[in-house]
Amino acid sequence: MLKGTEVKSLRNGKANLVDSYAIIDNEEAWLLHFHIDPYTPATQFNHHPMRKRKLLLHKKEISRLIGKTQEKGCTLVPLKVYFKNGKAKVDLGICKAKKLYDKRATLKKQEADREIDRAMKSRNK
Repeated sequence: MLKGTEVKSLRNGKANLVDSYAIIDNEEAWLLHFHIDPYTPATQFNHHPMRKRKLLLHKKEISRLIGKTQEKGCTLVPLKVYFKNGKAKVDLGICKAKKLYDKRATLKKQEADREIDRAMKSRNK
């Protein structure tokens, strides 16, 4: 549920999905930490940029998401915001946090790739 100034800012591309996530509370879906810049022509009737926004979903969708997010380490993450038939839509994805050993393996691979790139650059000089 968006206010008018939020929709106008979204249409201007003034939104930021970084660090935002969704939760389900009392069988209602909420989008948190979704930053929408204030609409500059609106003076005193502007919205708060980081307010909690309610997602309009069917009960079946909410119950399915409750089941998925109750698994250990699962989170609802907004992937993109778009307009369809004049209405703002949010694509939600279910993601699972990395384990500590996965993080270590990723860091080792990144470091090895950096060393390979450095060796190739020094070899080509």
